[in-house]
Amino acid sequence: MIRIIRWIVLPLSFIYLFVVWFRNLLYDWGILKSRSFDIPTIVVGNLAVGGTGKSPMTEYLIQLLSKDYKVATLSRGYGRKTKGFREVSMDSTAMEVGDEPLQFKRKFPHVTVAVSEDRCAGVEKLKEQHDIVILDDAYQHRRLKPGFSILLLDYASFHKPILPLPTGDFRDNFSAVKRADVVVVTKCPSNLTAKEKQTITHKIRRYTAAPLLYTQIGYSTPLNVQQQPLAADLNNLDIVLFCGIAKPQPLISYLEQKNNRIHPLIFPDHHPFSKQDYKRIRLTYEELSCENKIILTTEKDIQRIQLESFKDLPLFYIPIHLLVMDFSQKTLDTLIRDCVSRPHNRPSSF
Repeated sequence: MIRIIRWIVLPLSFIYLFVVWFRNLLYDWGILKSRSFDIPTIVVGNLAVGGTGKSPMTEYLIQLLSKDYKVATLSRGYGRKTKGFREVSMDSTAMEVGDEPLQFKRKFPHVTVAVSEDRCAGVEKLKEQHDIVILDDAYQHRRLKPGFSILLLDYASFHKPILPLPTGDFRDNFSAVKRADVVVVTKCPSNLTAKEKQTITHKIRRYTAAPLLYTQIGYSTPLNVQQQPLAADLNNLDIVLFCGIAKPQPLISYLEQKNNRIHPLIFPDHHPFSKQDYKRIRLTYEELSCENKIILTTEKDIQRIQLESFKDLPLFYIPIHLLVMDFSQKTLDTLIRDCVSRPHNRPSSF
């Protein structure tokens, strides 16, 4: 039914596409102003809504750069109930700062993590005390002109019509890939064929000659809330999997490939879990008659849940990371380091 409704509102998609195209044109012509800064600013973004792997890419950049530079990350803080600029602390809550920024802070305590709807205002507050600002999900924030843009395109999006919202999933015209300094196709299958790559590459090369890389999502050993790894191998288990992420299917497929029996409880992206949800999760777990069973969620979801609701249950979360395919990791690292090391101009408007 939802799919039918989305096709019915196709005319709205063309109106949306025109508005986005016209807005981008005003920025391209300089009628609407963009601001640049005198420190490296790296934007990680996408064209479609949700689930392209922005968080793993942001974490990849933090790991690559934070050893040599004082790094700050800046996000909108999607799902938070607060407004304005806010620095994330270890005892912040997802309701205050959003789940992904909280994940960054807890994973990298030495890095400054901040949230602000106004990215320019956020960079202005961070620039004096930091060498680099990484902006998560800011590709459409045209008021800021980044020093380097990393555009992520989900592999699965190339297997369905590339249509704008609300009929499709794209929030920007596909031709916006021309603004990227590097294009990364994410969440690729391990058996990606040369023919598939050729087809995807052809679509992208119509708009840009920027470096093009292909990546996968890697899954690490599940951890409990005390950061202790799962003692048993992650196979032949009954797993109550609950998550509120945009695209849970890759995780489900990964777990099924390891001969696990999955009992999924899928919620909307950034879902605020309620007492009823916790009861449902507990009941699903208790109804399993087997002994080798666990409750599993994602690293993003663990930031939003009340751990007290699981204090007597085997709750684990599974971290993910970025895997660059085709021996291209050195290429990506070099592109990023070159951007950071080159001289930056004084701030200006365009």
